[in-house]
Amino acid sequence: MTPRWPWLRPSHWHRQSVRRTLLTLVLPVMLSTVGIELALTWGTALQAANSAYDRSLLGAIKAIDVNVSTETGGLSVELPYRMLEFFELTASGQVYFRVSTEDGLVEIGNAGLPLPPERLQTGVPRFIDAEYFGAPVRVGAWARELDADKPGRRMIIQVAESTNSRNAFSRALLMQAVWRDLLTVAIVTATLALVIGWALRPLDRLRRDVEARADDDLSPVDETQVPADAAPLVRAINHHLQRQRDLIDGRRRFVDDASHQLRTPLATLATMVGYARRERDPGRQAEALAALKRQIDDTVRRTNQMLALARADTAEFSTAPLDLNALADRCARESWPLAREQGVDLGLERAEREVIVSGNEGQLREALLNLLHNALRYTPSGGQVTVQVDEDGRHAMLRVVDDGPGIPADERARVGERFFRGRNVDLPGSGLGLAIVRAIAQRHGGGMAVTAAQIHHDGRERGTAVTLRIPLDARRRTGAPLP
Repeated sequence: MTPRWPWLRPSHWHRQSVRRTLLTLVLPVMLSTVGIELALTWGTALQAANSAYDRSLLGAIKAIDVNVSTETGGLSVELPYRMLEFFELTASGQVYFRVSTEDGLVEIGNAGLPLPPERLQTGVPRFIDAEYFGAPVRVGAWARELDADKPGRRMIIQVAESTNSRNAFSRALLMQAVWRDLLTVAIVTATLALVIGWALRPLDRLRRDVEARADDDLSPVDETQVPADAAPLVRAINHHLQRQRDLIDGRRRFVDDASHQLRTPLATLATMVGYARRERDPGRQAEALAALKRQIDDTVRRTNQMLALARADTAEFSTAPLDLNALADRCARESWPLAREQGVDLGLERAEREVIVSGNEGQLREALLNLLHNALRYTPSGGQVTVQVDEDGRHAMLRVVDDGPGIPADERARVGERFFRGRNVDLPGSGLGLAIVRAIAQRHGGGMAVTAAQIHHDGRERGTAVTLRIPLDARRRTGAPLP
């Protein structure tokens, strides 16, 4: 669901600067904290005002109590008028009092002043907020025995004042807190903006350094000049730059290799065409044309291999679950015509169950066909070439085994290098077949291994086994053996 407010969308934050994002996130939190603090301050101010003003109420109650007389059997009060007048001035409003017996039969002063809901304890003052004739008042009430010699009858003294004065006092305290908190928010916001700007200076310097670079400058960015939090980003950028350098170097090598590998065959083709045109003997002309056909086939294959190698290194790479048994079966069938032409026995040994990898079918087919083509070409007539599919629990293996002349042990480490050909090879070729296989294996997260196919009891090696190792797909099925 798309948020109704744009600032709630994640893409909105991605477009904002870090400074604005932090301030936008921090300010609401600070303002909410200020609001909570002000609410607590208002409660504290009311509590402080009530505590101070209630002591004045209690003083007025005790002053009235001193002037109460019960000698005549009833109640008489000599009111302290000066004290009440002064009390009215400090209360900024009207002051009320009431002296009565607990049963209400005798009452002096302002009738109807509200009493606390609970029964008063003797000698313990109580203070409540109430209304008197529609005006808010603070009422103090105090009870004592009417006659110490005759317990059981009590007198109640009440004094009430308007809440204007104490409310004004509380509002003054609150406004002081408001201005103090607003000043704090302003100082924190300005400090935060300055600190963020100072913290982002290394990134701004990094931006200027990158913008000042030459177009072909792909050297790593110095990650020691940025904050630790930004170092992973710089490392990722350096990793990307390294990939770009490798890609550019690969393309440069491809252009150099293509110019080197194709210049000589094309020159040879031009020479052979000129020879065939000058030759008048039909027999020799036919021989020249046959040689020309072989040279063209070799040039076409060499060009196709170079293009395949370029695709293996740089082409868009997409994968899907793939059964290597089915792939090996298809490639073996495609290679049977060449095997019959070479007089080689081509066989297939499938795994007992499906071997599923996450791979690019087109590239893996190209790799296996290159392995089969090499093995069939270099295996003498009457020999054997076998395609094997296997797994070891973590990796799937595509292996092509032949009983040809093999590769010397001291040269196996170089197998897979571009244009490398062993010293015991006398057939024409470009040395790109195994380079294509290795590049495809590496793009699949695997590798290529070259070993001897057989080792005789006397230590002599014969044949070659080239193994393409690919990580197994996590969704590999492990059901019953395949039919």
